[in-house]
Amino acid sequence: MKMNHLIFSAAAVIGALMMTSCSDISSTGSGLAAYQAYDRPAKLPSNPANVRVKVSLSKQRTYVMEGNEMLMVMPVSVGTASDPTPKGNFRIMSKVVKYRANSHGYAFKGDQVKKTKLSDKPGGWSFKGTPMPYWAEFAPLYGFHTGWIKHHPCSHGCIRMHENLAPKFFQMVRVGTPVNVAYSQPEDATHGKIPLPPDAGPLPDYPASMYLGDGYFTRHKAPKFD
Repeated sequence: MKMNHLIFSAAAVIGALMMTSCSDISSTGSGLAAYQAYDRPAKLPSNPANVRVKVSLSKQRTYVMEGNEMLMVMPVSVGTASDPTPKGNFRIMSKVVKYRANSHGYAFKGDQVKKTKLSDKPGGWSFKGTPMPYWAEFAPLYGFHTGWIKHHPCSHGCIRMHENLAPKFFQMVRVGTPVNVAYSQPEDATHGKIPLPPDAGPLPDYPASMYLGDGYFTRHKAPKFD
């Protein structure tokens, strides 16, 4: 996903705010519409206490399981070599639907909006953190959250989920759910070959208003379960 602009017109921002409160199998179609239409089947657990999550860094897959039953397989984007996703055994520490980053986001003043780090915010400008919908923290400062999915590692260590899958994952896990993050998982061979959404890298970004308001928190299909 590439930003079309670094500075946006306040009129466009306000107008839009008023309107919003490693590939194995190619996905069908391309472009933003195909990306937004992407979805994966999921099943709610019969006993949430038995749910566990397994993440394959090499495959960029997340497996949500209840015992040995597969509830959902989804593509994810993980950390780069310079900002890796931590490996090991963890548990979901916290869950927040409308979570925002506190180190990066959008500075705004008058008729301008600029994507920036908080540390680089121009003096006198206001700041709002990048929205990370359906945040499920599994290690301090690392979590699962909605984000653009690319076909290569691209995050700063968090595990990005597709906008239509994040609300499903959020309902399937709870605080205390075990999470294993490893280079690979046995399920890569048996369940890892799934259709993928278009690579978000070439897609246009959503407008800044989507991130300044609540639009990105609701930018998904209503979750449905099998």
